[in-house]
Formats: sequence, structure tokens, C-alpha cells
Amino acid sequence: MAFGLTATSLAPLITFIEADLNISHTAMGSILGAWQLTFIVFAIPSGFLLDRISPRTALTLGTLIIALSSLARAFSTDYLSMICAVMIFGIGGPIISAGAPKLITRWFSGPSRGLAMGIYMTGPAIGAIVSLTLTHSVLLPSLGSWQNLMLAIAGFCSVTALFWFVIASGLQLQTTQIETTGPIKPKQTTVFLALIKLPAVRLLLLMSLGIFTINHALNNWLPELLKLTGMSLIEAGYWAAIPTAIGILGSLTIPRLATPRRRFKILFCLCLCSALASYLLLFQSSPLLTTGLLLQGIVRYSIMTILILILVEIPGIDDKYAGIASGLFFTAAEIGGVFGPLGLGLLYDLTGDFQLGLMVLTFIAGLIAMATFWLDRLLKMKPPHFAP
Repeated sequence: MAFGLTATSLAPLITFIEADLNISHTAMGSILGAWQLTFIVFAIPSGFLLDRISPRTALTLGTLIIALSSLARAFSTDYLSMICAVMIFGIGGPIISAGAPKLITRWFSGPSRGLAMGIYMTGPAIGAIVSLTLTHSVLLPSLGSWQNLMLAIAGFCSVTALFWFVIASGLQLQTTQIETTGPIKPKQTTVFLALIKLPAVRLLLLMSLGIFTINHALNNWLPELLKLTGMSLIEAGYWAAIPTAIGILGSLTIPRLATPRRRFKILFCLCLCSALASYLLLFQSSPLLTTGLLLQGIVRYSIMTILILILVEIPGIDDKYAGIASGLFFTAAEIGGVFGPLGLGLLYDLTGDFQLGLMVLTFIAGLIAMATFWLDRLLKMKPPHFAP
């Protein structure tokens, strides 16, 4: 939740931040995509870290770094200071993103693993809902400025880090026997190269890049896009929260249903929903717009969860190398996380609206849908086995 709250905190504030910092949509797009850039750099090292130290220490550290990012945003006075503050988030974020799937892979198996992954995904979703719905209706009027709001979020993240550290102290979260007393593990670079050599893994990484391009573009620009339909700031915030609310329901049901036997059919349908969602956002008609938001919600968290499940369930990866595998996944994915917000902001400045950008997102979703068949074929024709 601390992750989701901080990651989406700037989206409802674009109008105020652009005015205070005197920047364009393109510059704001680069700020919105800045943490994804550092996320790319630190995702794999975070995976290495998670495979070496206890989750209690690692996740506490990651959450405190997220708090530092929000604190630095509160004191930003220009473009450079703001983009640097946002980039700090990309140092702590991957520890959370890779650490939670690693714990779930260790603790759960079978259908319960999908459900557990879905429950975990509700955390950032709830944080995003709070940010999108309460920023203009409750938080800004109460706190007085967006800077004070950033300070409040920093405080919440710090308390969250402390809460996790306390409850994790009573759980069996230290490194497992296989990691501490088992056979000597191969070098991390050897593990990394062995993962990259698998064709199915390479295709998964490309698909994740496309999915994050779509998700991060819409996550960050949706309130502004809805404002262009004539909505007020408060109305746009509530409407922008619809996909996130639906995403919570989707993340609790769809990953559990996505057993290996029907996983790729569900993945293909989700890709089609993503394409249709981006296309329907082109229309200002309420029924079509609402349908687009609902479809985007169904896709938002479920599709990423299924891809991660496919990755960590490749024989030989499991919980032993789930940290490195998840780090590699998010390294590739967050390349799309950078280009999504930046690209949509740039295309807006070039054309004066979001139509071209939404068409590009629709095309990307169509490509991912076709890649689903290729991935299914790779896994069936020559099932991979990871052995560094």
C-alpha cells in the first residue's frame, strides 16, 4: 500500500506541480517516468540482495527508501530537484516488487499461490485508490498544499516500515536452509545469464515491457485524460480510481483461476481486454468510457501477476532463484514504465490531445496478445528447465 500510494501520488497533482515548477506535459511525463528509470538499474541488484539477506531487513529498507523519496518531493522547487526526488523511489521500489513474489513463492504452491499473489496485489491498488479519490476531496483541503501531502505520505511509509519490521520479527523470514547450509550456489552473474538464455524468459520480458508501457502510461495520465472530457479535478480522481477498484477484484479471482491448463487462454483474453480498453478511452461517451475503465481494471494487476507466475514456476527457479528472476522481470518491465508516461506526455504536446497515444497503446496490446500464442508454443514444444 505504501508503494502504491507513493507511486500514484503525483498523478492527481499534475496541474499544481506543472504550475509551481513551470514545466510542460513532456517534462512532467519524464518526472512521472523517472522512478521507473532507476527501477531498471536497481531491480536486478535488489534481486541479488533478496537472495542474500532476510526479507525482514530487505523490505524494511525498501519501504524506508520510498519514504525518503516522498520526503524529497516535498522540498522540490524545480524540475531537477523533483525528478531526482522521484528517482529515489526507484531504488526502494524493486525491493518491494521482487521481495513480495519471492516470499509468496516460498510460502505457497498450486492455486493458493495465485490467490496469495492476487492478495498481495491489492496492497498497491488500495494505495492508488486512496491517492486518486482522496487527494482533492480530503487530503489537499486538510493539509493545505501538495508539499504537505508529500510529507504526510513520507510519514505513512515510515510507519509502515516499522510495522513490517515488528511483525516480521515473529515470523520465519530468515534465509532458508537451502540458501545458508545447502550446496554452494552459483554466482549471480551465472544465474542471470542462464535465465536470459531461455527463449521463454526472453519473450516474457518483452511482454512485460509492453504491459508496463500501457499500465504506467494510463496510471499516470488517466486523471488528466478524464479532465479533457469536462470532468472536474475531484470527478476525474474518482473516475480514475475505477480501474484500480476493479483491479482489486480481478487480482483476487483471475490469478487463482489461471491454472497452467487454462493460463494462456486467460492471458490472451486479458490482452484483448487491454487493447479494447485503450481504444474505448478515445470516446467521451459515458457508456463507452465507463466500459474502457472497467476493462482496464480487469487487466491492470491480473495480467502482470500471471506473467510473474509463469516465470517463477519454470522448473528450477522456484523460491531459490525467485528474487533474481523477479528482479530481471521488473528490470525489463520498467523500461516500458519509463516510456509509457514519457511517450504519452510527448505525444500530447505534439498533437494537443491523447488520441494518438491511446492508439499506440491499443497497438501494443494487440502485439502482446499475439505473443501469447508464441509463449504457449515455446513452453509446450520445449519445456524449459532452469539449471545455472
